[in-house]
Amino acid sequence: MDRVPILRLGDCLLVTVQVDMHDELAMTLQDDLTNKIVATKARGVLIDISALEMVDSFIGRMLGNIAAMSRILDAQTVVVGMQPAV
Repeated sequence: MDRVPILRLGDCLLVTVQVDMHDELAMTLQDDLTNKIVATKARGVLIDISALEMVDSFIGRMLGNIAAMSRILDAQTVVVGMQPAV
């Protein structure tokens, strides 16, 4: 199974979605990212979705859940790269 890479840059985490996101991958990303926020005590999360051609309602909800969980763990989340067609 593919995993989305999570890179640490100072006190922030950079998530670059480079493959088409399916439901199982989104749930894995959520778990991996919350664990990484706790482990690194990250203060910010940047999620780049510029490679996604489509964001369905489930993926949108998962991105919202990730942002909410990050906020609970005291990290701000920014989603960047959404194409106009999306």
